[in-house]
Amino acid sequence: MDAVPFNGDEAIVGLMARHILVDGERPIFFYGQAYMGSLDAYLVAAGFSLFGQQIWVIRLIQTILYLGTLASTVALGKSFFGNWDAGMIAAILLAIPPVNVTLYTTASLGGYGEALLIGNLSLLSGMGWIRQMEGGSRWRSRLLALAFGACAGGGLWANGLTLIYTLPMTAAILAALVRQARRMRAYLGGIPAAILGFFAGSLPWWLYALRQGAGSLITELLGNNVAVETGSWLARVGSHLLSLVVLGGSVTFGFRPPWEVRWLGLPLLPFVLIIWAGIVFLFIKSLKAADRRVERWILAGIVVVFTGGFLFTSFGVDPSGRYFVPAYWCFALAGGVVISALKVPRTWKTLIIALVVVYQGWGTVDCALRNPPGLTTQFFAPTVYDHSHYPELIAFLEREGETRGYSTYWISYPLAFRSQEALIFAPALPYHPDLSYAAGDDRYPKYSELAAQAETAAYIALRESSLEAYLQTQFDLRGVVWKKETIGDFVVFYNLTKKVQPGDIGLGSVTP
Repeated sequence: MDAVPFNGDEAIVGLMARHILVDGERPIFFYGQAYMGSLDAYLVAAGFSLFGQQIWVIRLIQTILYLGTLASTVALGKSFFGNWDAGMIAAILLAIPPVNVTLYTTASLGGYGEALLIGNLSLLSGMGWIRQMEGGSRWRSRLLALAFGACAGGGLWANGLTLIYTLPMTAAILAALVRQARRMRAYLGGIPAAILGFFAGSLPWWLYALRQGAGSLITELLGNNVAVETGSWLARVGSHLLSLVVLGGSVTFGFRPPWEVRWLGLPLLPFVLIIWAGIVFLFIKSLKAADRRVERWILAGIVVVFTGGFLFTSFGVDPSGRYFVPAYWCFALAGGVVISALKVPRTWKTLIIALVVVYQGWGTVDCALRNPPGLTTQFFAPTVYDHSHYPELIAFLEREGETRGYSTYWISYPLAFRSQEALIFAPALPYHPDLSYAAGDDRYPKYSELAAQAETAAYIALRESSLEAYLQTQFDLRGVVWKKETIGDFVVFYNLTKKVQPGDIGLGSVTP
């Protein structure tokens, strides 16, 4: 249905993969962001080598990762809670998930699909290590410790979000070591194995730290990239709490899409709300049970660490749904545990599961049919536009010989990928209505260099935006003669009588 627009962040993943495959680049982190590793780009590069450099290949990689998440969730249900039903129910709830999960396991933003899978694998290997400590093979214990360390390290590099899994699991492992104090000598070999695995998995992170310094990596990991808040610490935490409960909560369970405040599936919403409230209540109540207590507390610990990270770091300023995808995974597994344990006929269990799945599918289809915006990763209205006219835009630019110029972040990178980098328009133009510009939008400086070196430059803006009006006024004031072409939501200023750079008219790093 073409319901998921190919936006700027996903285009950067595709461009990174292309540069890995074609230009021999070896990036360690997502362009311009040192808190997400480039693992996703390397996986996409592998897909490109097999199927070609197409947008659908990026989504295929996400699909494969998510299938791995579903399979490992089933295994976790068996490993953690001793029965297949818990994991299978969770996998069903995840197979047709809320629109937020559908969105971020389809479009790639650089490592969220990997975070889900790596998180599951860290839980499986960590719990396996604990079980071996409680009476198993020393060598198997060390192999599982090595695997857990590798998952923890690899997750730290791929996406710091995996810490919400590895921190509670590490706490459980340390508690198990304390409980096994009398036999600790027999299992101490697992500790160096875990440390070795951690450093091996996070090797790219350390290589970057040696070259660029660890300070920037740590601040990025704590949300420095989105640290734009002012005011007291208490006020910021209060704002994060409101975002967590009101915005994050409604997105997590699919009551609304993450990009707008609009209730989904209203006839079923109250019943689904009651079901999730019951699941949360019964799971919290089960934390006191003697059976599988450690496993239950690990799952609860993931939610606690996630909540703490959202409240007390700068990531809480961004209530976009991508951070809440692991939270829904936790509730889905808790739902599997609770529903499988209900003392009711199987028919009632099936009805509960079916009601939630139908509701979630309804919400996703509803959003897909409203296109544009479709299932979009864009939450700021001035960055939302109709992507269906890109082929026409590319054909026009190539026909007019306008292969270099300037545009905004959300147009430049999708245009570069779709045109196989034949059309390079540096992201030097602002997309905010007040024409403010963030230097961080220039994620790949080579594009700016190519645009600066070109003899001519065209400008691309969105139709009826403040940027369009500003460009037209500035060109006229400087006596520059130009032509203008409107293509869908795009406006192209081309055939300028002299080259104009953004800095010449107060744009780019200069705020007008």
